[in-house]
Amino acid sequence: MVLDADQLTGRSSSHVREFSFSDGSSFRAHPEAALAFLKMRESAASERIDLRVASAFRDFNGQKRIWQAKWRGERTLYDAAGQPMDYDRLDEPRRMSAILEWSALPGASRHHWGSEFDVFDLAAMPEGYQLQLLPEEYAANGIFAFLSDWLDRNMARFGFFRPYDIERGGLHVEPWHLSYAPVSLPALEALTPALIRDTMAAAEIDGKALILDALDDIHARQVCLVGSPSTPA
Repeated sequence: MVLDADQLTGRSSSHVREFSFSDGSSFRAHPEAALAFLKMRESAASERIDLRVASAFRDFNGQKRIWQAKWRGERTLYDAAGQPMDYDRLDEPRRMSAILEWSALPGASRHHWGSEFDVFDLAAMPEGYQLQLLPEEYAANGIFAFLSDWLDRNMARFGFFRPYDIERGGLHVEPWHLSYAPVSLPALEALTPALIRDTMAAAEIDGKALILDALDDIHARQVCLVGSPSTPA
């Protein structure tokens, strides 16, 4: 299934379906990607991993809400080292750069495609533990170290890889972020700067003029600087 322009940019959800776990929690994803994930989850369960989804499909408006809240100072901005920044000391160009350190531009997020899964191991979490989705949780001594190692050894069998496996100059390392290659690779090729530009031009979003001016660079860094099944760390 080739995604159309609206599906690629999150303006349509016609390519995703809802899938539920036995406890009532659910996620939305591309059916092909979801079925592959559920097969991987079943395999992980044999090693007492309860593979869960923190985030999967996110539409344009969902990504825009994150952008707007950060632009307006309603959510904390962080520098490249993960340290909080003083919102009042940031001019608009620096504000945009700070948002893009850790968040994808609406219309350019891989989560629009239904192929992306932010994952964790529910079985590894003590009662009351608050999931943070930080690299240290997936490091050698982290709470999800066993999960991370299992994914390293097994995810490719189910069609998954980590697009943010190492620092490349785009978004930072996200060991929890898995991508289903049969959907995401053609989607990445189809998501051109022109398509994102058309999406931004039609949107009501803070910082729009700055975004449009910087769009070629945003596409080159945020969209293109990612790993693939053929480029392991």
